[in-house]
Amino acid sequence: MARQPEDPIVRNIVQMLRGAQFNRRQLLRGAAVGAAGAGALGLSACSGGGGGGGGDGIVWGNWTYYLDFDESTGSYPSLDAFVDEAGFNVDYIEDIDDNNTFFGKIKDQLQLGQHTGYDVITFTDWMNARLIQAEQVQEFDYANLPNVKANLVDAQWDALDVDPGRKFSIPWQLPASGWVWNTEAVPDGIKTLDDFLRPELKGKVVVLSEMRDTMGMVLAGLGYDPSGDWGDKEFDEALAWLDDALQSGQIGNVKGNSYTQDLITGDALAAMAWTGDVVMLNAENDNQWTLEIPESGGMIAADSFTVPNGTSAEAKEKVEQMIDYYYDPVVMAEVADYVTFIPPVKGTQEAMQEINPENAENPLIFPSDSDWEHLHSFRSLTAEEDNRYSTAFQNALGL
Repeated sequence: MARQPEDPIVRNIVQMLRGAQFNRRQLLRGAAVGAAGAGALGLSACSGGGGGGGGDGIVWGNWTYYLDFDESTGSYPSLDAFVDEAGFNVDYIEDIDDNNTFFGKIKDQLQLGQHTGYDVITFTDWMNARLIQAEQVQEFDYANLPNVKANLVDAQWDALDVDPGRKFSIPWQLPASGWVWNTEAVPDGIKTLDDFLRPELKGKVVVLSEMRDTMGMVLAGLGYDPSGDWGDKEFDEALAWLDDALQSGQIGNVKGNSYTQDLITGDALAAMAWTGDVVMLNAENDNQWTLEIPESGGMIAADSFTVPNGTSAEAKEKVEQMIDYYYDPVVMAEVADYVTFIPPVKGTQEAMQEINPENAENPLIFPSDSDWEHLHSFRSLTAEEDNRYSTAFQNALGL
């Protein structure tokens, strides 16, 4: 079992919070997650009593809903199995809900080389690029990672341009984005970028508030490779397309995960969307939507493990043991069946056949060879570019 607080009162509180946890499906259905609920999420995601470094185990900071969770027992089955096998504790804390916010939480310790409170974290790769370039994370010892060497999908070894060979970052999940539409209401589908501008869709289009997904797909739709050598001219052209669509009212909304509620209510008939969300939406709503990786190109990112400099050598070795455990395709299949994003581990699809044959055939979890050819990473930005482009994007959204 994952570590439990020794104090019986604290243990009972943790179990109560786990029992009250909103699951990801409820969130996507639009469960009443108000300000108070959002606060509860942060607490309920804490497993094993929390940590802060030291002790006999390790502390893993991860995104919410990013590990298989058993709602009936309030436990994380694959992690519990690892703890039983490894013989040390893992304090699993789901408190990353935004790259910038979480970075702000630990940036001072990172700059000083002190323990951040986490032995391993799973930022998105564009943020990992900053940490790697600032020399704030440790190099992995691949002698401890035989499963990773054998099973990391080929496309990911050099996907992060500042970390070829994945010396400092190892993918945990691969969130991808594409174009989705209501299959009945939009029978011709969305095949080109300008299909979003059709008169019958006016005000019924939603795009993502995540700059790299939305701007990446607009860049690709205009004929530019988002992972390639584009610059200000191409970005400005893509931003002009977005701004025109917003100003004209063609795009009715810009949202994070809550765009799923617009699809459910019919306020949106087409969207730029994350694949894992649509898998869950269709599972809960009679397969109402079609999502495709556009011919022009969809986006793929990686949320990857890194070990901050303040983590001890002993803890780092334990982290590597845990990462290698999750690179067993049978274990990753358990995770992927719950998380429903693209797993980075070879053999997961075959292992999924034994767990959930329907998901094993889902191209949104296991893209075809053709889809892989059309999935792009967003190139790494310099700090100056990131600030300038993010500001321009936010201004276009009116934020």
